Amino acid sequence: MPQFYYVTTKTKEEAKRIAKALLQKKYIAGANMFPLESLYWWQDKICEEEEYALVMQSTKDNFAKIEELVKTLHSYEIPCIVSFAITESSPDFLNWIRETAEHIDKKEE
Repeated sequence: MPQFYYVTTKTKEEAKRIAKALLQKKYIAGANMFPLESLYWWQDKICEEEEYALVMQSTKDNFAKIEELVKTLHSYEIPCIVSFAITESSPDFLNWIRETAEHIDKKEE
């Protein structure tokens, strides 16, 4: 099943490094990066930070591989790694993700 993956990072460089590593392993079909302002609780205080977000396309079956690689490359102690199903989309976009995922599966065999 096609999925979006959402990961936040400390810097643009970190976001790009993680996205490129996932693309090189063919764990994802593509990635979008954008800046954001985050507010969150950490170690008993409210933090306000500029971060970068990655929104990536892959399949549900790749979650464990994506999570493992992101954790090894990420600077945060507890990185945000979330996936959510694509419930509706243009057929061409879904086919592109599926075709890429088939290639990923074959590479891993």
